This record gives sequence, C-alpha cells and structure tokens, in this order.
Amino acid sequence: MDLTIVIVSWNTSGLLSQCLNSIYETGSRFAFEVIVVDNGSTDDSVDLVEKQFPEVKLIKNEKNLGFARANNQGLAMGNGRYFMLLNSDTIVLPGAIDTLMQMADQNPNVGMIGPKLLNMDGSLQESWASFPSLFSEITGRNYRNLTPVPNIPNTFEVDTIMGACILVRSRVLQDVGDLDEDYFFYSEEIDWCFRIKKKQWMIWYTTNTEIYHLWGGSSKPGSFIKLVRLYHAKILYFKKNHGNMAGTLLRLGLALSNTLGVIRRVLLMDWIRREASFERIVNQSKLVWCLLRNQYPEIR
Repeated sequence: MDLTIVIVSWNTSGLLSQCLNSIYETGSRFAFEVIVVDNGSTDDSVDLVEKQFPEVKLIKNEKNLGFARANNQGLAMGNGRYFMLLNSDTIVLPGAIDTLMQMADQNPNVGMIGPKLLNMDGSLQESWASFPSLFSEITGRNYRNLTPVPNIPNTFEVDTIMGACILVRSRVLQDVGDLDEDYFFYSEEIDWCFRIKKKQWMIWYTTNTEIYHLWGGSSKPGSFIKLVRLYHAKILYFKKNHGNMAGTLLRLGLALSNTLGVIRRVLLMDWIRREASFERIVNQSKLVWCLLRNQYPEIR
C-alpha cells in the first residue's frame, strides 16, 4: 500500500460525500486506501459511507473524540508508506495526490508536504505559516516566511502547514510519533510540525498541485466553544514547547488583547446587526473571564 488517506468527519455528511467522490473520481496511479473516522456524528454520515462508499474503511466513534485522537485512530489502522490527513471539507483535484507522492518519493529528507489550498472562487488560502511567537499570537499578526527550495520550482520550505491536507511519510510517524491527543481541536498540526522540524525533517509547501478547501467547519464562527478551543490550544502549545512561563505570558496577553477587542466592539457597535454584534461581545467577554481565571468549561 502506497498511501493511506485519513478523513475525520463530524456532522459533515454533504461535504464528506463530495470529498470522497473527488478522491475516487480523480484516482491515482499509486495504490491507496481511504479511512473515514466518524467522530460521533448525529447526521447520516455513517450511513452515507456504508451505503455509497463500501470500499472505505470506517471507524465509528460513539462520541466526538477530537481531531487529534480521531486522526491517530486512522493512522493506527493504515498501512501506507505515506499518510494523507484530509479534511472532509476538501475537494481533491486531478493529479493532486500523484504530484505530492512523486515529490515525496524523490526527496526522502522531506517529512511532510502540503499543497496549494484554494477557496471555491479560486482565491488563495494562506495555508502555511511560521511558528507562532508570543508577539504574533497576542497581536494576531501571522508571519508566513517562504524559503524557496533550490532546483524545484514553486516549492518552499516552511515551518507549518494547515491540517486541511498534509502528506506525511510513515517513517516520520515512527521517528516523531502521532498527533498529540492533549489537543482536542486546533494547534495539533502546529505542534506536530514543531516536533517534526526538531527531528531535522523538512516541511514543504508546493503550489504545483491544488486542492479546494471549503471551510465547512463544524463549529459556528465566533461561537464561545470555538473561541475557547482555539485559545486554550494556543496556550497548551506554548506550555508544551516553550515552558509554563511562556504559556502564562500568552494567557495574560490574550486576556488583555481580547479585553481591548471587547471595548472596540462596544464602541463600534453595528446597530443594524446589533444582535450578532452583541453575541460576539458576550462570547469574547466570557473568553476573557476564562483566560483570567485559567479555567475552561468542558468543551468535549
């Protein structure tokens, strides 16, 4: 088996169907298998896979175990020389899989490769980034350094790749380990990339192949649950990789920046859409309170 494609799904039946169809319609000259890990969906995701895609290996979790743990279940079941973590809200374009596989085969020192991600209107998603710093996280200014790879056009060495589509070789899993299951959702791929780079593997981003990413997330944008998961994961990343003091400084810095954000939202209230604006103010205020107390509600 050359490639194992792992897709984690949680109540994304329509998107999952579209994603699986794109994989099998485009195909690959490499032998591949697809594993879908359903994270306790309450829609018809499980029935969809069983009836329409019987060739897919299906793991059915009774509840949402989180992104990292569910992906690890798929990684443990797979038999490929390479593993591709693929979001259910993606559409694989012709040649995408083969291009990534060929690049990986030709460059054995590369541990992970990510493709160019596009919105449905064809615009670019900036799916690569430098490792976060206290300054970048508190100010919200992401840095996206690209170092061109010599003699390989349109390919760059980067620090991190968005987890919507990443190809990783099985040797990296043996060397670095799986995704850290302390992360429920968000920052798990950043942590993984950090550990991969520490082991001297290269991480590449290439624009030689493209995949659509629809951003069909499972949580409502701006919701309290999403905000708590996002910021708690950021703090966890800094504690694990830079120490408890760094985690504490980040937590307090995020509390301050979000307090200023609440004040700004109040002063610039959109009275036409005041209900949505008020909801965001309330959610951000609750987030500040959680950060200051360093206590977070059960969000699993």
